[in-house]
Amino acid sequence: MEATRPIMYSFASDSPLDLGALRSRLEAMDGAALVRFGQAAAFMCSPRANMGKEPREAFLVQLREAREEWRRRLTASPQARQ
Repeated sequence: MEATRPIMYSFASDSPLDLGALRSRLEAMDGAALVRFGQAAAFMCSPRANMGKEPREAFLVQLREAREEWRRRLTASPQARQ
């Protein structure tokens, strides 16, 4: 039986964010991976992760895009979900 490896997420920080590539990554994720990414993105926007400072814009964009992908999936027709 293969050992489970932890899933690592790549969050943009100071480098420019490629929205097209991010959206492609999010679309390719299954539902569970998208939820985990969204939870990690939400943490990266929290005061705890930012030592009380405002979160970086790149983190906010990634969280927004994850939420938009989730909403898109929820509102998709039943045929699109299969």
